[in-house]
Amino acid sequence: MESLKAIQQKQKVVFILGATGTGKSKLSIDLATRVPAEIVNSDKIQVLKGLDILTNKVTEEEKRGIPHHLLGVLDPEADLTVSDFCVLACCAIEAILEKDRLPIIVGGSNRYVEALVDDEKVGFRSKYECCFIWLDVATQVHHSYVAKRVDEMVSSGLIDEVRDVFKPDADYTKGIRQSIGVPEMDKYLRLESEVNEETRKELLKEAIDEIKDNTCKLIHRQLEKIHRLQNRPGWNIRRIDATEVFLKGGKEALVLWEKIVLEPSTKIVEHFLYGNTGCDDAPARYY
Repeated sequence: MESLKAIQQKQKVVFILGATGTGKSKLSIDLATRVPAEIVNSDKIQVLKGLDILTNKVTEEEKRGIPHHLLGVLDPEADLTVSDFCVLACCAIEAILEKDRLPIIVGGSNRYVEALVDDEKVGFRSKYECCFIWLDVATQVHHSYVAKRVDEMVSSGLIDEVRDVFKPDADYTKGIRQSIGVPEMDKYLRLESEVNEETRKELLKEAIDEIKDNTCKLIHRQLEKIHRLQNRPGWNIRRIDATEVFLKGGKEALVLWEKIVLEPSTKIVEHFLYGNTGCDDAPARYY
């Protein structure tokens, strides 16, 4: 494959946008197996160490050897500001480009991504050309999937994981305890040793239902932000509809993922990198 540096006139960066639970991490890893790339996490909670189940961090096996930056690297008590993120992300991007690889920025913290790209103090657009891919899923299908994912997290050890970071006097507005799933478990963890089994079950169900509800509210806010960005100059966001994948299961879902998500996304990225024009001029039939 021809060197990226040899064909790029301006340094290029790909962004994978989307609400939580749409498959952004999987798409970024799949793309990074097709073009020489490394991944930069832009989820403000996943930058922090800990709560790997609750925050749905990709595992070493899921990474498939693709280097990930800003994933579980800061102290759980750290309060990562937008400015902090921009500095860290720019350093990671430069390090990736120095290795002649494509930076793929992926995560659900759209406010952080917006600041990185558009803040004049950062000067991002003066250095880089951007390609934005939005992985989307129909609302009801998405909410149903997220509810099932929360149940799977509970089965995988979410309760014990949250118990390990629980503090009666914790500040739920800072650090890792901001994560959806920690404040919601507060009442259950405070009372679990003081009430009978039936009440414990009721408290736990209430906590889990609240986690699901607050996750759906987060999804709504994330989508509102993406829609706002979509209408701004310079944010030509390419939408990939993954709904059909989420409606299926097993091998059929894998086939559909390849057909309606990965192949169109690969074409977008390849056109962005190797075409004569930018991402904005990629063939419209794919999006």
